[in-house]
Amino acid sequence: MTLTTKLSTFAQVRALEGADAIAFSAALLQRMVPNYQLFCELTEFAEPDTLSKCLELIWESLCSPKSKINFATQLEKVEEATPDVADYETYGVYPALDAAIAMSSAINLIMKVDLHGAVVVSKLSQGSVEAYLLATGEADEDNVKAHPLMQFEIAIQQELLDAVSTKAPMTQKVATLKNIAASEGISNIGLEIGA
Repeated sequence: MTLTTKLSTFAQVRALEGADAIAFSAALLQRMVPNYQLFCELTEFAEPDTLSKCLELIWESLCSPKSKINFATQLEKVEEATPDVADYETYGVYPALDAAIAMSSAINLIMKVDLHGAVVVSKLSQGSVEAYLLATGEADEDNVKAHPLMQFEIAIQQELLDAVSTKAPMTQKVATLKNIAASEGISNIGLEIGA
């Protein structure tokens, strides 16, 4: 049994550094952003593609480290497009908010403002699933960890960790991570992702 199998998901994420931490965060965001898009489409809150455009820039920065991307500007755009839960009665505002905060955390990681940004993204993604299961009554506090959707979330985070921890070149890691994130065609809370 290797050391990594003994460490919790969050401990493994905390151990990630640099581009690996950013790539892991981007892969989780790939599964969270559709929740935000759907919320925006249903409420006309903001441009539905605000976060997805930002995510594309994160992927680009990983594959082309010399590309000049102003992430401070991107952070402003994300902050402007972050919903306030007080303004909405629909449940969808919560996973949308989680996605926006996770995006801000990833950008802060890129800008070296918060070196633990990947842990924040990891916890937000799992927390989003837990909150969704509790809110929909599909699970309660006692059995939420055993729910298939939560089990899948934990499994996919582990799969992403394994992929990002390889010695492969970053462009190859990015392709693998994107494939894993899209593999089931659902967001982290189980929404179908349009092709």
